[in-house]
Amino acid sequence: MTRLTGSALRVTVFVGENDTWHHKPLYTEIVHRAHAAGLAGASVFRGIEGFGASSLIHTSRLLSLSEDLPVAVVVVDTEERVRAFLPQLDELVTEGLVILDPCEVIRYAGRAPNQGEPDGKGKRSS
Repeated sequence: MTRLTGSALRVTVFVGENDTWHHKPLYTEIVHRAHAAGLAGASVFRGIEGFGASSLIHTSRLLSLSEDLPVAVVVVDTEERVRAFLPQLDELVTEGLVILDPCEVIRYAGRAPNQGEPDGKGKRSS
């Protein structure tokens, strides 16, 4: 398990939920690559409304525009590890926004798998 406290770097990737990489959601590919790279963690947040470089507003309130809502993928790790991951994002993100923010990690702790719950590798403990 990665130990992470103190100064860190947060990368946030804003894409559309319909953006794909080899026929699967782009956000899924980003999370799986971050996991494979051994980064401390990644989370995906689905927006309810937004616009980007195209200036087209995407919202869940209007049925005709409810497609392709904004999605943010957030990854936090040490600056060195996040910067080493950036070339993969450069390959994956052809439309969207990638930002970096310095941050401070106060607490980073996982929970021990309970009986019958999936462990960190998706397997159930016995």
